[in-house]
Amino acid sequence: MSKEKYYITTAIAYTSKKPHIGNTYEIILTDAIARFNRFIGKDVFFLTGTDEHGQKIQEIAEAEGITPKQHVDKIASQIKDIADMLNISYDKFIRTTDDYHEKSVQQIFKKLYDQGDIYKSEYEGWYCTPCESFWTETQLVDGKCPDCGREVEKAKEEAYFFKMSKYQDKLMEYINTHPEFIQPESRKNEMVNNFLKPGLQDLCVSRTSFTWGIPVEFDPGHVIYVWIDALSNYITALGYTPEEKGELYNKYWPADVHIIGKDILRFHTIYWPIMLMALGEPLPKQVFGHPWMLVGEEKMSKSRGNVIYAEDLVRHFGVDAVRYYSLHEMPFAQDGTITYEVFISRFNSNLANTLGNLVNRTVAMINKYFEGIIQSGSVSGEFDDDLKAVATGAIDAIIKKMNTLHVADSLDEIWRVVDRANKYIDETAPWVLAKNDSDKPRLGTVLYNLVETIRIIAALLSPFMPETAQKIAAQINTSQLSFESTKTFGEIKEGGKVGEAQVLFQRIDAEKKLAELAEELEECEEKIEIAPYKDYIEFEEFEKLDIRVGKVIECEKVPKSSKLLRFTLRVGSETRQILSGISKYHTPEELIGKNVLFVANLKPRTMMGLESCGMILSAEFEDKLTVLTTLNDIQSGAEIV
Repeated sequence: MSKEKYYITTAIAYTSKKPHIGNTYEIILTDAIARFNRFIGKDVFFLTGTDEHGQKIQEIAEAEGITPKQHVDKIASQIKDIADMLNISYDKFIRTTDDYHEKSVQQIFKKLYDQGDIYKSEYEGWYCTPCESFWTETQLVDGKCPDCGREVEKAKEEAYFFKMSKYQDKLMEYINTHPEFIQPESRKNEMVNNFLKPGLQDLCVSRTSFTWGIPVEFDPGHVIYVWIDALSNYITALGYTPEEKGELYNKYWPADVHIIGKDILRFHTIYWPIMLMALGEPLPKQVFGHPWMLVGEEKMSKSRGNVIYAEDLVRHFGVDAVRYYSLHEMPFAQDGTITYEVFISRFNSNLANTLGNLVNRTVAMINKYFEGIIQSGSVSGEFDDDLKAVATGAIDAIIKKMNTLHVADSLDEIWRVVDRANKYIDETAPWVLAKNDSDKPRLGTVLYNLVETIRIIAALLSPFMPETAQKIAAQINTSQLSFESTKTFGEIKEGGKVGEAQVLFQRIDAEKKLAELAEELEECEEKIEIAPYKDYIEFEEFEKLDIRVGKVIECEKVPKSSKLLRFTLRVGSETRQILSGISKYHTPEELIGKNVLFVANLKPRTMMGLESCGMILSAEFEDKLTVLTTLNDIQSGAEIV
């Protein structure tokens, strides 16, 4: 009898920079779901990988002085290393620079073009480089990208477009007849009300303003834009091409679930299904948009200085503690949070005290009272039946939770068994039974019931905390961690010998650990890489610079320029016009009224037909520019000395 197939994917990670724990949460979540479905007997294929093309990648590589391929090779390697460190059981790791993927994407693009779903035109609108998205004027929010809130730039170029509107009604009908397609429910309402009902615009699917992408085979000046390239990975990884679908594709497609961040839901629930409809292929059964992991109340951001990386957490707390926190502390539909304080609290209470202490003292008591030999479970007593019912009944509750991807709730079901076992120790008081020889048979049964319950706990934990499950199994000397064995009580045989009691999770001194982490953070801040210093100059050379204060009385974007702002500065009793290429980093409104520093004796030059008489000074860090201003509102024209 063949196994039920189960195909699960993460969104492929964008290779702009090393991912933090908020990014990494997704692959831990997906791994737990994949492992659980293997555990209950399904034939699972788990795909993850990296998204490696686009303008942002090209710009980062140029800033680093390396090729885009060198950059993505470095970041993809880091992403894969993080996955391996976290014990992620992926079956395939795809890179969108893989030859087979690029060839298949070109064929997909050509097929859609040949059948009239893609056409050539020209695009003029606002472009957000970080999101790789075009927007119309009305879609902007306060003049910025509606998705990420960053600056956008005016763009006009020849491009190919995909006829989204052609498939809008068909997609709406599919969503209405497949209520499980978009989860959680709130995400579905958002997609329908905010995007489908107002009407879909045709989607830009090629670019000519950069070169780091998959070339359009029949029009080499164009590269295939991110959506067809990146989204197609879910089928190209299975060997799909329009001409030959491949054995893996025929076996596993459609995907059972795409696990993605809620911020890219639109691309996976609107663009991707429409592409598949145009190709004549089945749609994935479900798209699950998970919430974000925040630091306190904020998103993780390097500029905010609140980024936490998975490898640092693993170094301080261990792999399975990171897996546990990531899986247990993230709600189904609301954003979760991580701080070192909360992490340590959960580590001590749930892992060290509740789970670790249960295993440790049970194994220690068997060694102390019976020289490590497991006794028979034949002398029944009060509380036994309830313990057995809770232990063997857990798997059904967990299956129900996991079928709807309520992973945190599934861990709660396991901890109900752990809590019940700890309560059973208090109820039966083994240390009291050990005082009388006549109670030794009952003591043997109590400890048997505990070690058998711990075996079931280890089996239930194996998809979520695989290393911990194996460590527990080693301590109680069992290999019975199968799915079927969680339904029955009595798998461990009388006469077996437990191992030595080992501490699973060493309780952490919170104050000491937080001080250690704070010191480490300070050291990291001290090691921040800065641009190399320029060669020394003589003081006389510095004196040649005339740096002044100017008050911004007017500021506006220069027409037909994506970078330039035109400043009118008041300098004493005169005004001066300066052009500065900082449009990506500042809006004109936020600069008006500010005192800025500028080089006053720079030779005038003409840009975009306008004369620029000076240079606004800005500080540059992490590819961002910040205009230098004065602390106090001093007289314009003042000299910087």
